[in-house]
Amino acid sequence: MTVRARVLVKPKAGILDPQGQAVERALPALGFTGVRNVNVGRLIELDVDDPAQLPAMCERLLCNPLIEDYVVESVDSAGVAELAASGSTIGSSARADSQHVASVGAELPGVAQQSRGNG
Repeated sequence: MTVRARVLVKPKAGILDPQGQAVERALPALGFTGVRNVNVGRLIELDVDDPAQLPAMCERLLCNPLIEDYVVESVDSAGVAELAASGSTIGSSARADSQHVASVGAELPGVAQQSRGNG
C-alpha cells in the first residue's frame, strides 16, 4: 500500500535560524504585529510503499539530525495524521511539537508512533 507522507523539517531549539530572524524582522515592517519566535523550515512530501522506512530516511538524508528536527505525518482523506516523531538529542532526529501531536494522533500502518529524546 502506497502512503502519501509529509516530513516537516525545522531548526532545533537553540540553533541559529537566520531565515526565521529575517522573516520576524520583516513582518512588522509590513504592518504585521505580535509575531515572535519565527522558524523557517521545509516541507518534503513523498509517496512511500513502506512507511516504516520514513524515520530512517529522515535521519539519513531528509534532515540534518545535528541541527534539525523533523515530524513525519500521513496525508489521508481526513486531513493530516501524526505518523512518527523522535527526540531532539544529537544523532536522533526530531522533537515533536506537543500542540501538533495533540491535534493529530492517528498513525500510518506499519509505523508505531514514537517519541524519543529530551525535546
